[in-house]
Amino acid sequence: MCLDPKEYLTLKSPPSHSPLEVLRVFFMLGLSCFGGPIAHIGYFHEEFVVRRRWLDEATFTNVVALCQFLPGPASSQVGFSIGLIRAGYPGALAAWAGFTVPSAIALVLFAYGAAAINGPVGAGLLHGLQLVAVAIVGQAVWGMSRALCPDWQRVLIALTAALFILLCAASLAQLGAILLGGTAGLWLCRTATPAAMSSIIVPVTRRAGLISLTIFSVLLLGLPLLHRFSTAGALFDAFYRSGALVFGGGHVVLPLLRAAFVTPGWVTDDAFLAGYGAAQAVPGPLFTFAAYLGAVVAPAPHGVAGALLGILGIFLPGMLILLGALPFWETLRTRASAQAALRGVNAAVVGLLGAALYNPVWTTSVKTIGDFVLVLFSFVLLTVGRIPPLVVVIISALGGIALAVVASPI
Repeated sequence: MCLDPKEYLTLKSPPSHSPLEVLRVFFMLGLSCFGGPIAHIGYFHEEFVVRRRWLDEATFTNVVALCQFLPGPASSQVGFSIGLIRAGYPGALAAWAGFTVPSAIALVLFAYGAAAINGPVGAGLLHGLQLVAVAIVGQAVWGMSRALCPDWQRVLIALTAALFILLCAASLAQLGAILLGGTAGLWLCRTATPAAMSSIIVPVTRRAGLISLTIFSVLLLGLPLLHRFSTAGALFDAFYRSGALVFGGGHVVLPLLRAAFVTPGWVTDDAFLAGYGAAQAVPGPLFTFAAYLGAVVAPAPHGVAGALLGILGIFLPGMLILLGALPFWETLRTRASAQAALRGVNAAVVGLLGAALYNPVWTTSVKTIGDFVLVLFSFVLLTVGRIPPLVVVIISALGGIALAVVASPI
């Protein structure tokens, strides 16, 4: 397809590199990128700015800023953008597939294997994964609060959002907290207009951006209508809505997915948290936790079909809104009101995740003194010792097995 150069963000030729090259590089990253979204972005910087020079420093910084601004999986959106810049739309899909497939396959295999685990050792292994999830979410709350709540205004927004979530039993409480955070940010978090940065060169026209935003909105508003007609439609809506409302990083998807899958009884709390703990042990984006949920969910489709439904549903909204925002980012990022609202939303997200840390993560997992000690030990390893999450997951799993063996009757 031939596009008018004036419709590009800058007057440069379309990308002409091979999508297979993009797929190969991102597949290797999908096998090796541990540590969560921030660590993934560090891997991307080293690979694509320093080593391969696919992007310059200013463009990479601008891409990261956009993806942090939008809802969705930030590291996957950054990878999608790099693939788009390098090889157009096929390159974007190649980047997403290469980075996502390895961890999705690993979590589907875990879903099938977890169902076959029995006895004290198996129960202890799953409980250890639940306990490490407590430590990892605690680390996320600690790190995000320091970065996103540096002043009393945002601390107040975070605390209010946490109380709102804990006291409000409504199914849309998370959305309400995010909206309240954005409104409070407009009032409390105004600062100077951000400095200008370089443009992002992508083959996305304003027309294509508007079409993408329209599809995003139609699906967000229309999918709930499918609940009474199709179980598959209800499951897809649960994944899509969770992916569309995630601000502030991959861990924030935890309370959204729990409300969507545990509350209606589609997945048990124990299975949910065991899968979430296992998701920390695999490389790639945390959003591939949806593949595990799709595989173990009670209503059909489940298994491999459910995993595919989950992966598509949870990643699609973030990519649609990214494509929709790219042509308008130059204007949007210079508006003080948009930046103020985002600061409020990010503070509310800290409160949302803090509330989830207490209920359900802590209340459903930590039952004994031994559980508490193992969670505290894992948290110290992550925050003070800077031990890689994969190592901490293994230690906690072994600790869970030890606790189960000691507690089991001889």
